[in-house]
Amino acid sequence: MVERYEQQGVVWIDAENPTPEEIETIAQEFNLAPLLSQELLAPTLKPRVDLYPDLAFFVLHFPASRHTHGSASAQEVDIVLGKGFMVSVHYDTIAAIYDLSRSFEAAMLLHKNSGKFHSGHVLFELAQRLYQEVEYELDAIEDSISVIESAIFSGRERDMVAAISGVSRELLNQKRSLATHADILGLLEQSGPALFGETFKTYLRGVSAFHFRAQNRVLALTDTVVELRKTNDSLLNAHQNEIMKNLTIMAFVTYPLTLVAGLFGMNTTYTPIVGLPNGFWIISALMVVLGVVFFLYFKLKRWF
Repeated sequence: MVERYEQQGVVWIDAENPTPEEIETIAQEFNLAPLLSQELLAPTLKPRVDLYPDLAFFVLHFPASRHTHGSASAQEVDIVLGKGFMVSVHYDTIAAIYDLSRSFEAAMLLHKNSGKFHSGHVLFELAQRLYQEVEYELDAIEDSISVIESAIFSGRERDMVAAISGVSRELLNQKRSLATHADILGLLEQSGPALFGETFKTYLRGVSAFHFRAQNRVLALTDTVVELRKTNDSLLNAHQNEIMKNLTIMAFVTYPLTLVAGLFGMNTTYTPIVGLPNGFWIISALMVVLGVVFFLYFKLKRWF
């Protein structure tokens, strides 16, 4: 499906999962090279940027929304940027692009600075929405982190092991997708003014700023999760150590009782106390006294 938008002589073509015929029509209108046309027909596994004499082609992968795309970890956006046009190609529905398409004219008029209108404005608006989608996802992850933090200090350390791992995986997908943007946007920011003029510099720099803010937030949340994992592991270890200590104390308390029972249970010709009218109660009392003595000893040593 191909949608076309125009504003003050600038054309934006948005193609979602385009057919070869649709790509051919776009290529003829904007004089795209055959190799570039082929690149737009299918997803590209790795981010890339290609600079042509009068346009730039770059591929970016954005983290997919966890609430709408299930197991998909990233969504690809291919952009062909020229002085008077921009072509965006994607192979899945992307909320940010849909949002811009619905308010294209209003957004362009609202955010247009003084001077000649060009495709840099369109790129800026699209990038702003794409990275804003990333921020929304990070908001959801941050809420999950807050819930995990509260649960950790509420005695639910064991339950939070899987929750922390899940959040770490989401942040890893975010970090992996955004990490590749820096080089591409940096090259575009350096070469863009030579291709499109100095008026593009501000907008290309703005796109890099959106990415920088999102990436820094991902790194900050990752550090938070790492610290929460360490805290959770420490609490788990402390809890397990407490259990092992109590079990060890129980073993030491019951050991002399078992020894006494074994001694008086020996099949010998004569065993003291055994055979007396109150022998059972005497031996039981001895075992209780030994148990209490060992218990008081451990208590005095503050071993529990």
